[in-house]
Amino acid sequence: MGAVLGVCSLASWIPCLCSGASCLLCRCCPNSKNSTVTRLIYAFLLLLSTIVACIMLAPGMEMQLKKVPGFCDKVVHCEELVGYRAVYRVSFAMAVFFFLFSLIMIQVKSSKDPRASVHNGFWFFKIAAIVGIMVGAFYIPEGPFTTALFAIGTCGAFCFILIQLVLLVDFAHSWNESWVERMEEGNSKCWYAALLACTGLFYTLSFIAVVLFYVFYTKPDACTENKFFISFNMLVCIAVSITSVLPKVQEHQPRSGLLQSSIITLYTMYLTWSAMSNEPERICNPSLLNIISQIAAPTSIPANVTAVVPVVPTPGPQKLQWWDAQSVVGLTVFVLCLLYSSIRSSNNSQVNKLTLSTSDSVILDDTTGTGSDVEDGEIRRVPDNEKDGVQYSYAFFHFMLFLASLYIMMTLTNWYSPDAEFKTLTSKWPAVWVKISSSWVCLLLYLWTLVAPLVLPNRDFN
Repeated sequence: MGAVLGVCSLASWIPCLCSGASCLLCRCCPNSKNSTVTRLIYAFLLLLSTIVACIMLAPGMEMQLKKVPGFCDKVVHCEELVGYRAVYRVSFAMAVFFFLFSLIMIQVKSSKDPRASVHNGFWFFKIAAIVGIMVGAFYIPEGPFTTALFAIGTCGAFCFILIQLVLLVDFAHSWNESWVERMEEGNSKCWYAALLACTGLFYTLSFIAVVLFYVFYTKPDACTENKFFISFNMLVCIAVSITSVLPKVQEHQPRSGLLQSSIITLYTMYLTWSAMSNEPERICNPSLLNIISQIAAPTSIPANVTAVVPVVPTPGPQKLQWWDAQSVVGLTVFVLCLLYSSIRSSNNSQVNKLTLSTSDSVILDDTTGTGSDVEDGEIRRVPDNEKDGVQYSYAFFHFMLFLASLYIMMTLTNWYSPDAEFKTLTSKWPAVWVKISSSWVCLLLYLWTLVAPLVLPNRDFN
């Protein structure tokens, strides 16, 4: 609890970096109405809560969490479950906060709406509300709370994985457009080589991933599901890549290309690996330490040396640990997508369409409200670029952060679910199918972006 209050209290001073305007009870809170700065602050709050959740899983924290009154009542192995339960409650607080704001901000049209000032300001009270919900969540009785939150978190994390796909596709399109424009401006060979190198790198990494999957996540007489997952996703990725460069597709969708397909292929391989890493059968789901030991083991053993047969993990309860490769990669992808969605500001952006933007650009006008308009000693304010209309849907932005909170909760707990008596944490098949189905939906959505202009020629997909 001390970690929650200590880290979260620091958040009230971070917004001081954005503005020096005074407000009630906190003389360093910003009242920024600029769309980009506001989104960055909300993103920072979510990242800060993620750090708090990670602290809950740190070694030694279980002894402190056990001191919370009622937190370990009627729990047999509390020291193993307490970190899991703490992460759920921290993420629950953030999810409740963002979900309530998504409801409050429905149909906000401009910064003239009184609710817009709540969205763009009052940071002290919002941080206090988050801390209050977070502290109160630790006193929620176990009962059906964790089971219900696990089901909600699974659905929310699935939706956020799809949002990540949209952000990745938009990033790939922007990357491709930027380099193609530079190719046309001059030194085309250099930029073409760079584009080709990045595309080749992503496909190479995807190919290496497939090989490693077959080596470590399949067995000759077992792991049938893994063999299907790997083979099916590999074939679909090849089909999608070929589709992206077909003449008909290029004619109707000039923005398509192998760079985007290579990024989607690599992301699909990540989702495939993430799904297989949640399989209950340990023989088909080796730990990273086991994989490294197999790679480091000598291939040939001298005759006078006794061979040591590695111990194969047996099925059973798995201890909660988030410092594994799957969680680290998942958190990295999450952070990059969150920051990208917060600072993205270009014309025809898929992110603008995703957030229901009413404007094509959210780039700051550096000449508005700054410079000569600010006298010496006067506080410089971030300009308001939403007087005539909001640059993005406030409600959907908060709903996206609500889904992101659930995604963080599931990622840090490795999608483990408690048994009926809350004695152990186990990885179950529903988590596997949620992740692998999300990879199929991602491929289907990307394929639709390629063929939609052909199927619906009368609609504008720019």
